[in-house]
Amino acid sequence: MTDKELDQIIESLLFASSEPLSQTLLNKVFDSPTPSLKESIERLNEFYSSHERPYKIKAIAGGFQLVTNSEFDTWISRLLGKSNKLILSAAALDTLAIIAYKQPIGKYDVEAIRGVDSSGVVKTLLSRNLIMIKGRGEGPGRPLLYSTTKLFLEKFGINRLTDMPKLKEVEELIESDPTLGEQIAVFDNDNQNNSSSEEE
Repeated sequence: MTDKELDQIIESLLFASSEPLSQTLLNKVFDSPTPSLKESIERLNEFYSSHERPYKIKAIAGGFQLVTNSEFDTWISRLLGKSNKLILSAAALDTLAIIAYKQPIGKYDVEAIRGVDSSGVVKTLLSRNLIMIKGRGEGPGRPLLYSTTKLFLEKFGINRLTDMPKLKEVEELIESDPTLGEQIAVFDNDNQNNSSSEEE
């Protein structure tokens, strides 16, 4: 089988797959020898770029997905309306950000950072499959610990947690424009935990 034939097959799988296509999934489709997904993606993206296609293949949630280029967002949003958007309240975004940067973390620790009860927000994030129960903590009552899911990575277009902006970068952005808000201050007390949580 030629590279061109392999690329056409992989491109069709990218169109058909409802989740990011990984090498593991590809291995289930092909008999041995299995083609290299990464090499095929590089060839396809080079082809899309040279032919000025309005889409590319992006690494998301440990796999690859076809995504449209950002300059076409306006037109796509007109077609889809709000049906393809993830809409979260400010409280849900606050909570999700805390969990993403501090995971695994318990609800009481989230509430200590936010300063308000977060039970309802945590339930919402669980129901939307953006967070999951990771295990139990060692503290009194062995509280449930939460972490983000693969769907979180997909919805936010992130390949892995280490791709998220570093808190120092966010702090510098807010320092350059104080009107952006002061919510980043809740993270200042525990920067040592950030590096370990980002590596998971």
